[in-house]
This record gives sequence, C-alpha cells and structure tokens, in this order.
Amino acid sequence: MSNKLAEMTTDQARDAVRGSPLVIIPVGAQEQHGGGMAMSTDTVRAVGLADLVAERLAGRAVIAPPVSYGVSPHHMAFAGTVTLSPATFQSVLRDVVDSLYQHGWRQFLVITGHGGNNAALSVLAQEYLTHNDLTFAWTPITPLVSDLIAGMEVSQVHGHAGEAETAQMLYLAPELVQADHLEPGATRLDELSTPARLSRQAQGPRLSVGFDEYHKRGVLGDPRRATAADGRLLVETAADRIAAFADELLTA
Repeated sequence: MSNKLAEMTTDQARDAVRGSPLVIIPVGAQEQHGGGMAMSTDTVRAVGLADLVAERLAGRAVIAPPVSYGVSPHHMAFAGTVTLSPATFQSVLRDVVDSLYQHGWRQFLVITGHGGNNAALSVLAQEYLTHNDLTFAWTPITPLVSDLIAGMEVSQVHGHAGEAETAQMLYLAPELVQADHLEPGATRLDELSTPARLSRQAQGPRLSVGFDEYHKRGVLGDPRRATAADGRLLVETAADRIAAFADELLTA
C-alpha cells in the first residue's frame, strides 16, 4: 500500500493511523530559482526528502500532500513567484494538522525545502506546545548538511539557487534543471550592496532584503559547479539525519 495519504482510500487512511503514527508534511514554495531551475525546486526537494525519510521509517509514517506555496515576499521582484503571508501559511498548516488530529494522528513532522518558511514554522511549533497530546516538529533540509557543504567547492557567498540546491535537484529531479541556463549570481561578499551584506551577518542585528538586492538574477553562488554526486551525498545524508530524529520521536 502507498504511504501517501493522497493515494489512500479513506479505509486505508483509517487503518494507517494505528500502524503509521507519524505524518510527514512536505512544504516548499513557488518562487524563482534563477534562469536554470524550476520554481517548484523547494517543493520538489521537500517531497523527495519526505519519500526517503518515510522509506527509512519502514511503514511507520504517512506522507501528507505537499503545501506547494510558502512565505516568499523576498522573491516577488521575479516573475512567477507566489507568496503567502506568514499568517496564511500558518493557517493552512494548522488546518492540515488539526484535520488529521481529528482522525487520530498525534505526531507531525514538517519538512521544509524553503528557508523563508522557517520563522512561521518556529512560531507554529511554539503554539503547539500547549497541546499536550500533539507533537509538532519541523526541519529544514540544506542546513542539516552544512558540514558537508563546507567540504564542497562552493563560493564565498552561496545559498539560494546556488551550488547545494542545484546539486540536490540534479540528484532528485535532473529534468527540472536547465544546465545550459545556469549562471553564477553573487559569489563574493564584496559584490553585495551594504543592505545585502548586512543581511548575511550570522550574529548581531537582523535585516531582511529582497533577493533582487543580492543579485539581478536572485542567485547566491555558482550553480554551474553543482554535480549530481554532491546532490546524492547531501540528500541521502539529510534523509538519514531526519529519519534518525523521527525514529527517536516515535520511540520516545
């Protein structure tokens, strides 16, 4: 039987509550990823990781349909981007969780492929602390493997639509990468405007800027350096780490 809720009958879903107590919810975004990658990139990566994590959990998890829109106001300078407000994004997830809670599920894990969703997810997780019989966890993807990315050939400035994300897509969905249209974005700190440079500080005051402030193509790093082999390492390791977390969650 499929582990995807969307492919189950209602009878199968009723039975899955007992055998598969964890619901994995992949969330992504509809936003620009430069000239060489699809705007569904973050959703594709989240769904791909959800599949791999569920496979590692050997039947103990079901996968909810993905939430394909995210919090993306910082990409609205680029055509095709669609953004939800943080409140709307939270409301959608809250309704998904609350619906499945009514059917008996009590443990939820959101996998987000889009960093712009992180703040809203963190706030939502705080809200669920008041639900004593409900566990709500969430995880990003790329930050989980930052140690591996540090060992790759990456630019001084890298991130959105750069080496690591492109590598993941070359492994998960190479048909959505237009290699001949990949081009470098901002690759060095001295290329950034003052607001963009201040927004990259790891510590100190926080500043948000649109991605057009970083680079005219909204890319951080040089995606031409990405390889499917690097993507495999990043994706499979992230899946291992998320699955290990989920396994502990299920046995706690």
